[in-house]
Amino acid sequence: MAGTGFFIWYGGAHRGSMLSLIGIYVCYGFIMGIGLGTGYLSPVKTLMLWFEDRKGLATGLAVAGFGAAKAIASPIMQAMLDSLGDGGIYKMFLILAVIYFIMMFVGHLLLAKPAGWHEPATTEKGARAIDVIKQKPVTFIGIWIMFYLNITCGLALISQEKMIIKCIGLVGIVGVLSSVTAIFNAGGRLGFSAWADTFKDRNTIYKIMLIMSIVATGLVIVTQGISRGGQPAILMVLVLILLFAVNAGYGGGFSNVPTLLSDHYGMKNISAIHGITLSAWAIAGLTGNQLATFIVNHFGEWQDFAHDGVVEKINPVGYQTVLYVTLALYIIAALSSFFLVKAPKGDAEKKEKTE
Repeated sequence: MAGTGFFIWYGGAHRGSMLSLIGIYVCYGFIMGIGLGTGYLSPVKTLMLWFEDRKGLATGLAVAGFGAAKAIASPIMQAMLDSLGDGGIYKMFLILAVIYFIMMFVGHLLLAKPAGWHEPATTEKGARAIDVIKQKPVTFIGIWIMFYLNITCGLALISQEKMIIKCIGLVGIVGVLSSVTAIFNAGGRLGFSAWADTFKDRNTIYKIMLIMSIVATGLVIVTQGISRGGQPAILMVLVLILLFAVNAGYGGGFSNVPTLLSDHYGMKNISAIHGITLSAWAIAGLTGNQLATFIVNHFGEWQDFAHDGVVEKINPVGYQTVLYVTLALYIIAALSSFFLVKAPKGDAEKKEKTE
């Protein structure tokens, strides 16, 4: 973050400098990207080691915190940008660099594995995560597919969320409803993870989330709730239920991945296996929003929508059409959950401890 701040300052002082652009990409994109992944994966594994009986609840808290950090940091960052005057962007990065360094340094001092835990020994010299995955390749493929498709569908709808809310006549409370959907997103991360602890097969929670999303999407498709402007009022309710369900399923699908992987592959190399699985999240980030944008731009017709003295363009039929694609993808994800991700045979972690 300090490097990003420096190169932003350098770019302001040396207009048109390619060095500034390259430096920002290296610091903000590459180095901070690596830091984000490492800082996310390490605490998740540690929590699963500390709370073996409620590891879903523990990782749910961590992943919910991952999302809640945005809600905390965004207004603070905006306040700094508004108050720091000229050069506020690079000053903000330098200030945050100091703050985050202190927080992360204290965090790393506190982060420790349980005293009784020892990394599982292996007879394979230099064993890698990919070697562990090869023991159950079909299961991993199934987890990857359902995770990818769930995130893709979630992003496709969440990216159009505010415009959908306006389409159904709730323009006056768009901000409030966006906050409510964010609560469902965070609640799904924590609630579904904690609930999964009560199932013998943790994949059951994915079946519940995907069926919930399929039913909610199907109801809005059948009733044409978005294209009909949420009228009568029951259609408005169905559209809101869809947005709440998709956000909760998006969050829950995200938070249950590490514990589901540990049930199938044990804790050996779990951070690396989790990291490989998160490639689905990265790819979904490139496809989910773009998929929805493409559909909205090529189906239906744009209409003028006037409110509060502002005229916006909306495409109710386009937003409705997005649901047909997400429904198909949700069904494929559910089929992967039911037929590719089988219940684990025995407790992988107990086997590791025995070994």
